[in-house]
Amino acid sequence: MSTKPLKHLKIIDLSTVLAGPAVGTFFAELGAQVIKIEHPINRDITNTWRLASESQQTHQSAYYSSVNYLKEILALDLSNQAHYGKFLKLLKNADVLIMNFKKGDDKKLKVTTRDLWKVNPGLIIGKITGFGSNNDRIAYDLILQAESGFMAMNGTKESGPTKMPVALIDILAAHQLKEGILLALLKRQKNIGQVVSVSLYDAAICSLANQASNFLMAGHIPERIGSLHPNIAPYGEIFYTNDGQIITLAIGSDSHFKKLVNCLKLSKLETDEQFKSNILRVRHRFELQKILQQSISKISCRSLLEQLMELNVPVAQIKTLDSVFDEGQAKSLVRTELVNGQMTKRVSQVAFKFER
Repeated sequence: MSTKPLKHLKIIDLSTVLAGPAVGTFFAELGAQVIKIEHPINRDITNTWRLASESQQTHQSAYYSSVNYLKEILALDLSNQAHYGKFLKLLKNADVLIMNFKKGDDKKLKVTTRDLWKVNPGLIIGKITGFGSNNDRIAYDLILQAESGFMAMNGTKESGPTKMPVALIDILAAHQLKEGILLALLKRQKNIGQVVSVSLYDAAICSLANQASNFLMAGHIPERIGSLHPNIAPYGEIFYTNDGQIITLAIGSDSHFKKLVNCLKLSKLETDEQFKSNILRVRHRFELQKILQQSISKISCRSLLEQLMELNVPVAQIKTLDSVFDEGQAKSLVRTELVNGQMTKRVSQVAFKFER
């Protein structure tokens, strides 16, 4: 199958920040023509979100570059009649339009569903909102992490509620919108448009997965337990090897546990009344962690990883990004683009591969 399966599509991206632009970049990577329209003065706000170490003189910030790739960037003020006319010309043969305006701005800028379909009745319109199309509350990823329970669960008792270090709710909403738009494209009929709308709030709630069911079925309100898993142990515990490296384990079955303790020469733990089943290991996870740490602290990271991987025991070294992007597989997902003399880099928005 072609690596550019969507090259026949034309996408207009009116969105800013992360979720909407990530959707545009996804389609661009798959071959679509993506035209991103930004206000000539008030450009995408993420171009001002720069690290302290970043130059203010560069054309694009790293943050902006992360979700704006292979796009044609046009500076148009939709409140300007001449600029609006140029926009309408682009709209006539577009397949998809992406937007994330707050409530009321679509009317001010004349980009309501009625306005758009008057020009292009078959247009698929993808909308991202914070809390729903009838709610004008301003929403950033942090606000959604707080409102949807993610922050309350994340962190430790000592740290207090902690946001995740990536804008995960934006990313989850982007995935939802991609799926909705792809389904609309699959089912579209000539001259019959479709609106696909996703709120950050709904995307967040729909991603609570097992934590939601733990509450809905068992009344369990998660405590902040760091990287630990509420249902499995040892899973997420942190261990230090004798060369100062940090590892973690994801022991999802009794079979994994048996292999682990035998590797660590702790086979007696297999039948120990505190640890012989997963539910017992969850109840006594802190005692178990101490015992495992004593053995792990005597082994080098490389040696332990090799032994456990050979046994198919889920184990990983906890890596910083410099180590991550030293790996060939991670490097293969880096995408580069020269923009106005500036080399920009980001990771791919496309993780799947077509195989036969």
